[in-house]
Amino acid sequence: MLYIRLLTGVSSLKDQKGQGLVEYALILVLIAVVVIVIMTSLGAKTNNVFCRVDNAMTR
Repeated sequence: MLYIRLLTGVSSLKDQKGQGLVEYALILVLIAVVVIVIMTSLGAKTNNVFCRVDNAMTR
């Protein structure tokens, strides 16, 4: 009986460690998505600024 309890306890610890890794991975994916969205938005605005500067210089 004690052996079964020990095995159950060890397997539950392994599951918790795996769960923590999955949570960290999900957080990293969320951060990556947010950074991509921000960079896409800022990239378009930066491109507009450079286009306006280029147009002003060619006149």
